[in-house]
Amino acid sequence: MKNFSPFVIPFTVGLIILLAACCIKWVRWYRHFTPVQKSQIRKNLISVNLIRALVESVNECLLHHRVFRRNLMLGYMHGSIALGWFLLIVTGAVEAGLEVHGDRHVWVAVFLRYFVHDPEAVCPYAGIFAQVMDSLLLVVLSGVSLAFVKSVYHKVVGMRKVTRHTAFDLFAKYSLWFIFPMRLAAESATASLYPNGGWLTDAVGSLFSVETARLMELPLWGLYSFSLGLFFASMPFSRYMHIFTEVPVIFFRRLGVRETDRRSGYTMYELSACSRCGICIDDCPLNRDLDHKTVQPVYFLRDIRYKRPQLETAEDCLMCGRCQVECPVGLDLISIRRQMRDRGTLDTAGTYDYLEKVKPFNAIGRVGYFGGCMSHLTPGITESMKKIFDAAGQKYWYMDENGSVCCGRPLYQQGFSVQAAELRRKNTRLIKDSGVKILITSCPICYQSFTKEYRLEGVKVMHHSEYIAGLIASGRIVVTRGDESITYHDPCELGRGCGIYDEPRKVLEASGRLLKTGQEREKSLCCGHNLGNTLISFEEQGKIRDSALSNLTAPAPDIIATGCPMCKKALGTGNDLKIMDIAEVVARRLIFS
Repeated sequence: MKNFSPFVIPFTVGLIILLAACCIKWVRWYRHFTPVQKSQIRKNLISVNLIRALVESVNECLLHHRVFRRNLMLGYMHGSIALGWFLLIVTGAVEAGLEVHGDRHVWVAVFLRYFVHDPEAVCPYAGIFAQVMDSLLLVVLSGVSLAFVKSVYHKVVGMRKVTRHTAFDLFAKYSLWFIFPMRLAAESATASLYPNGGWLTDAVGSLFSVETARLMELPLWGLYSFSLGLFFASMPFSRYMHIFTEVPVIFFRRLGVRETDRRSGYTMYELSACSRCGICIDDCPLNRDLDHKTVQPVYFLRDIRYKRPQLETAEDCLMCGRCQVECPVGLDLISIRRQMRDRGTLDTAGTYDYLEKVKPFNAIGRVGYFGGCMSHLTPGITESMKKIFDAAGQKYWYMDENGSVCCGRPLYQQGFSVQAAELRRKNTRLIKDSGVKILITSCPICYQSFTKEYRLEGVKVMHHSEYIAGLIASGRIVVTRGDESITYHDPCELGRGCGIYDEPRKVLEASGRLLKTGQEREKSLCCGHNLGNTLISFEEQGKIRDSALSNLTAPAPDIIATGCPMCKKALGTGNDLKIMDIAEVVARRLIFS
């Protein structure tokens, strides 16, 4: 057969295994999508979201834009290998199409230099292609070299800790690293015998004698083919499956697919889209402050995918969202962890009968106010909200005034999804029967539950910082601006969870001098006392809280403000700092007409 040599067999076999395994996995996973997920895909398939998905795929899978924003060296390492190899494949395919006539088997483009000894005889642009291909190969080799340096000294790419991989993942990694030096060696040996090299392969080829090149040419091409075959065959079963699943995940997400309370086919796509880059490790408070080294998403997702025990890993998490913000692929890490916490179905008959005693107030023309369980434990917040409502002349229905209603999210976070759903159904009926069109809550935990887990059509849910910001902007309340300096702590559930960063700051800027801190907004540090982790001790919670306080007190503020009753309680534990909720800051500055 023309353009064939036995050395191409390992590459071809590996490619067949890769494509077959990917197709089987993709089809099996898609079959386990929920009806709602499949409906979202059909509904949004012909839309501008496809273009957005394509742009995001290029930005994140080839250019690694999010990683570049975090660290230039780390971004270059990932981007040079991904984009460089992609361009090598595309450019090689184009070149093979121009230079090869007749048999154009898939391996011809990969091993083109071996099969085409005098490319300029058939293609006038062969010399340009050779220079471009050599330049792209050097880019990839620089990324591989940086990856090797990172494995020895990871601080060179700005990482304090790197992922500890399984033996099989290490095998796949070394197979990948071996590919490109072997390509350079094989093409250089051929370039020393024939005029088909570029600037790099000609330079390396000049180091070979003719006898050595003739002796080593075929074995080097065989090693190149063998390393490609090993890597391709291992990809579907290693962390490198992310190369083939990141793009589908991005497209599915852009088409409106979301995680559910139970594991679905989409979850399997997300699990395989994790490259185990390790970026989530450094930003995890459990790692940074408590030295818990094996609970981060990189290990949690790995254990699920490889069917290892993961319940304890699922439980040992603050659900603070730091990892999710940093994840280059944007995986829904919190939802996946919540799925693994699921306790199943328990008999809850009669458990929430007490809610039947809570009667909906005829609140038409009023706003609804839901303080939340933690606000009742920090009553200064609810008392301040009453003052703000009065100053605005706003009639309101205090839904949980007697402290007997929970939003259900604490149950949901701990895996009691069935019980939480029942509680949401009862609360939803109560809210709708009241007739309110606006529901205000002081608790970010409740706010996230009402906005993401409830179905309150026709009812606008607001965090009290949003509501107060609106009152100040419209002139319904007047606040005097004091001289006290303030730093603001972004609660995990309000900031990273719901994207509310600006409104709290607008309120505080109207009340005093707002100072910036080193880590704020999406980089804000968790207070350590959230509902996500019930395994760590009170002392361990304190260590995490102290890191947050260190950041907040660095500018020496008069007041530390927050928008979460749980954060307020946590930050004020064991010290005499002035910790206040946004509502409390405003209430003391109100001017009553």
